[in-house]
Amino acid sequence: MILKITNMKILVLGAGGIGGYFGGRLAAAGADVTFLVRPRRAEQLKQNGLVIKSPRGNLRLSVATVLAEQLQPGYDLVFLTCKAYDLPVAVAAIAPAMGPHTAVLPALNGILHLDVLNGNFGNDRVLGGLAQIAATLTPEGEIHHLSDFHALTFGELSGQRSPRCEKFSSLCANAGFSSRLSDNIWLELWEKFVFLCTLAGMTCLMRASVGAITRSEDGEALMREMLEECRRVAAASGYEPRPEVLALYGTKLTERSSDFTASMLRDIERGGPTEGDHIVGDMLRRARRLDIETPLLRVAFCHLQAYEAMRAAQ
Repeated sequence: MILKITNMKILVLGAGGIGGYFGGRLAAAGADVTFLVRPRRAEQLKQNGLVIKSPRGNLRLSVATVLAEQLQPGYDLVFLTCKAYDLPVAVAAIAPAMGPHTAVLPALNGILHLDVLNGNFGNDRVLGGLAQIAATLTPEGEIHHLSDFHALTFGELSGQRSPRCEKFSSLCANAGFSSRLSDNIWLELWEKFVFLCTLAGMTCLMRASVGAITRSEDGEALMREMLEECRRVAAASGYEPRPEVLALYGTKLTERSSDFTASMLRDIERGGPTEGDHIVGDMLRRARRLDIETPLLRVAFCHLQAYEAMRAAQ
């Protein structure tokens, strides 16, 4: 049962690049936002405020924070923006805040996390969300917005309109970033999944940017083959990407002057964990269940698994 919400209390897990940016913009617009943070980050925010440096306008403001041991129910919406490999910890962290009618809005890559969240909190309390932004948290605790693009798309997984999504949409409309309430969030999640899996799989496999790959002899052809493999999985799953969206992805993924790479490649370059299993691995497993041949996905995921094995052995 989804109740009508008159005032919306929002909890944001962490105050990093994505959660801190969107949560900060919402708080600056007057929304009731609290950040669930660790003690060090809480002290940082107390001393300096939440600092955003952005081409769309800088921001410094005092924000409400809560520590894990202080967390109680009473929130209408929990905004979740962790990396996929941190999802089990994140689920445990937000569990004390999840009252009977609390909704969780994840803005993670891929779609596998929705199964995890549905299993923990129930299908009627999980929304679908997409964050499109390049932002990072500096060692000094500032959020640096790295481009002028900042968009949040969200909606009920059922495709229906709801009071909670309408209310959140009205809050976002005044918060100074692009936002959209979607009536078909599953399709949009799958479309991004197709794009990101292609981008991550290829830039990690080749250890190179889109431009460097597509300037090579077979680079553009291989990029398009990977995109087609992912498209076929999406289509067989019931979510054929829209032609105009697929055309846009094809252009972005074959731009010869592009220095675009997946954040997954940057994770590899710094020797950190990746979302390889959550993105490329999940796409490959879905392909196998559907009896779809995906030779490039196989190689890309083998590469990511080998990286993780070498990393674990260090």
